[in-house]
Amino acid sequence: MRSAAVALALLAGACAAPPPACPQGTEAATVSEAYFGRNVRDRAPVSEAEWRAFLADTVTPAFPDGLTALDGLGQWRGRDGRILQEESKVLVLVLPGQDVATARARLRPVEEEWKRRFRQQSVLTVHRSACVAF
Repeated sequence: MRSAAVALALLAGACAAPPPACPQGTEAATVSEAYFGRNVRDRAPVSEAEWRAFLADTVTPAFPDGLTALDGLGQWRGRDGRILQEESKVLVLVLPGQDVATARARLRPVEEEWKRRFRQQSVLTVHRSACVAF
């Protein structure tokens, strides 16, 4: 009985509908966003020159086909209830033909280098499927 249930579950997964196709004139892609906080403990925030160097020596070699970098201002409530803000850089990557797992694997070394270089605890990342046209 148990093996019949497993077989049915496997069949159901095999018959699951694929994601909807993209409309004509567009193609499937993953859009990834990475939010890099610029505050660094015990020193001045990451400067524009430091960001440009990081973009040139780490991000661009990892994503040579193109990217968008934006200025951001993050905000959250601290443990003490106060509203905190931090300037950030937002990296937007449109990766045609790549699934989320591949996009995440490509972005991880960039995140790790940011954390190492600027002593950051984390980089917020968002990955989503999209239909894109160029």
